[in-house]
Amino acid sequence: MHQVERAIFDLRRGLPVVVSAGETRVLVQAVESAPEAVAARLAEQAGGTPALVLSRHRLSVLGVAETKAPARLPLPAGLECRRMMALAFGATPEASLGRESMADWRARLTPASQADRAALVLMRRALLIPSALVARVEASHRDAIEAEVTAGSLLIVPADQAEHCLDGTTGMLQRVSEAKIPLVEAFDCRFILFREPDGMREHVAVVIGDPGQVGEAVPLRLHSACLTGDLFGSLRCDCGDQLRNAVAEIEALGGGVLLYLAQEGRGIGLANKLRAYTLQDAGLDTVDADQVLGFGDDERRYGIAVDMLGALGIHRVQLMTNNPGKIAALAEGGIEVVERQALYGSLNDHNRRYLNAKAERAGHLLDGVLDSPADGSR
Repeated sequence: MHQVERAIFDLRRGLPVVVSAGETRVLVQAVESAPEAVAARLAEQAGGTPALVLSRHRLSVLGVAETKAPARLPLPAGLECRRMMALAFGATPEASLGRESMADWRARLTPASQADRAALVLMRRALLIPSALVARVEASHRDAIEAEVTAGSLLIVPADQAEHCLDGTTGMLQRVSEAKIPLVEAFDCRFILFREPDGMREHVAVVIGDPGQVGEAVPLRLHSACLTGDLFGSLRCDCGDQLRNAVAEIEALGGGVLLYLAQEGRGIGLANKLRAYTLQDAGLDTVDADQVLGFGDDERRYGIAVDMLGALGIHRVQLMTNNPGKIAALAEGGIEVVERQALYGSLNDHNRRYLNAKAERAGHLLDGVLDSPADGSR
C-alpha cells in the first residue's frame, strides 16, 4: 500500500499521479483547487483528451439517473477551470455549459475504465471531492511519462491497489498508546489509540469502567467524529449531545466502550462537510447536499470498528444507535448485537430539518426525538 499512500499525499498537494491498469496509463489530478489551464497541461503531458471522471451520485445530479457506475466526460479544449469545477461539484452545473445543453454533455459520457474508477477511490480516500481530472497516456507520450516516473517526479500506482484502499486491512490495525483520562460524565476512563496501517487516520476506543463486569453483552457506542458538534456544540446536528449522553449512559450501565471513529461528516471529511453545509443553507437537505458533491448518503465503513472490538476482546454488544446500518455492519463483521438502545440528542430549530432527513431518507430510527417539541435555539 506504500504507493497508494504516496499517491494520496501527492493528490492532496495538487500534484498529478499516474494510475496503471495493465498496459493502460492514466494521468490523474484532483479537481478541487486545480490551477487554471490544468486540463490543457495534463493533456499536453499525456497526449490524450482530458476528461472528468464523475461518481454515480454526481451523475444523478446531472440528470443521468439510470447509471449505477462512474463515467468519463471528455472536456473541450480551452475549458476554464472555473467551469470544470462547476461540472464536477457545482450546485448549478448548467452555468458552466455555455451554448451547449446538458443533454449534449450527457451524450458524450463513456463508461469509466478501471484506472478511472481507481482515481475516484483515491480521491475519496484523500477526503477530496470525488471527481477526477484524467488524461490517458498515448503511446507517443509513454516514454516521456515513464522517464518522469523513473526520475521520481511522477508517482505510478497500480489501479487494483488503489481500488481497494477504502477496504481497510483486516488485522493490521495498530494499537499505539493509551492513558487514563477522567471525564465529567465518567471518571474511570481509559483512552486507547489505534492507527490505520497507512497512517492516514487514528481512532480512539474510550473504555469506561470495566466492561468485563457488566455481563456478556458490552454496552457500545460507535461515534463518528464531528468537530463542529462534539467540540464546539454546533446546533446543526445532534452529535455533541449523543457523544456526552452515550458516555453518561455507559457509565450508568456499569461500564462499556465508546469507539470514536475518524469519519467526519459521515465519512466525507471536514472540508466537504462544510461545503455540504453551505449547500444546505441554499435549501438542500443533508442527503441532496452530499450528492451534489458526488457522495452517497453515508460514506462510512465500520471494518475498523470491528477490528478495534476484536483487539479489545469484545464479540457481543448492546449497541447504542438509531442507525440500522451500524447494526448490519457489525453483524457482517462477526459482532453479535444482542440489543439496540436508542440514543438521542436535543431537537432544536437548527437541526430539525437535518434529523428529519436522516429519518425519512436514511432510515434512522428517530421517532422518539422528532415527536418531541424543539427546545428553542437548543
